[in-house]
Amino acid sequence: MSSFIIYPAIDIRGGKCVRLVQGDYNQETVYNENPVEVAKEWEAKGASWIHLVDLDGAKAGHPVNDELVGRIARSVNVPVQIGGGIRTIADVERYMELGVSRVILGTAAIEDRAFVEEVLASYGEKVAIGIDARDGLVATRGWLETSSVKAEDLAVELAAKGAKTFIFTDISRDGMMGGPNTEAIANLARISGQTVIASGGVSQMSDLTKLAEHTQEGVGGAIVGKALYIGNIDLAQAVQEIHAVNAAASQGGK
Repeated sequence: MSSFIIYPAIDIRGGKCVRLVQGDYNQETVYNENPVEVAKEWEAKGASWIHLVDLDGAKAGHPVNDELVGRIARSVNVPVQIGGGIRTIADVERYMELGVSRVILGTAAIEDRAFVEEVLASYGEKVAIGIDARDGLVATRGWLETSSVKAEDLAVELAAKGAKTFIFTDISRDGMMGGPNTEAIANLARISGQTVIASGGVSQMSDLTKLAEHTQEGVGGAIVGKALYIGNIDLAQAVQEIHAVNAAASQGGK
């Protein structure tokens, strides 16, 4: 019986916890100088996972804030996942050594299929594939470029190669506080037959409960960033509410 998980996001740039609007590096807000403290706060409020993004790494094409990511992983007792600039087996191995529970491959899923298949073969469920889409087409390199590959096609192909978890972002919704593209997210889960974590656009508690209604179809959670930082969603309260939704669903599923 799967359950819905809230993933509070910590986006790291220049060693600080920031948020960008639609991936625009010129539209940055610094929320905290110390991402380790932010991670501890989210854990204290009931987070069962923490989502990290190395924004510098995504732009550079290799991990930049890996030391800091390791400090975060060691400072909390819940699993962390990291994305941003992971392009080689050595990058993956380093993050595993640093205590990361799951790595997220994004750009590489389009540009280096052999590498992605190798990582999936070696690490299986410790890998998530980040699919960032603009008008249904996959975007790469920190959203700076758009490919001609359809999000659904990529998910089906990689599920066949062993991908168990996808993180789907509709770029048009990211940081805009307009709600996630629930239909596209549920559709990707149905088509791929795997778990899809929603990213981008979650702005209020009702967005989370709507997504959680699709748990049985494979929507396994949501990454929440800006809404937590500006106070639209209280993490402790959200965790409790989703826990109740999960419990009701498991009762109904018996």
